[in-house]
Amino acid sequence: MKYAVVIERGSTSYGASVPDLPGCIAVGATREAVERLIQEAIALHIAELREEGLALPTADTRVTTIDVA
Repeated sequence: MKYAVVIERGSTSYGASVPDLPGCIAVGATREAVERLIQEAIALHIAELREEGLALPTADTRVTTIDVA
């Protein structure tokens, strides 16, 4: 399953969150680091849900970009 990930650049680091997995977040010094960390966070989040016998949230969030003139 593929989940949409939001990556934001802060003043000293990058943050990532997964809208369809509330509470699933990561922070890294670089974009590459935060992408790796959020992938690990997603895997751990899903493993925990399965361990608790909970259903996996559907990946409903869609992402697009809009050009503004």
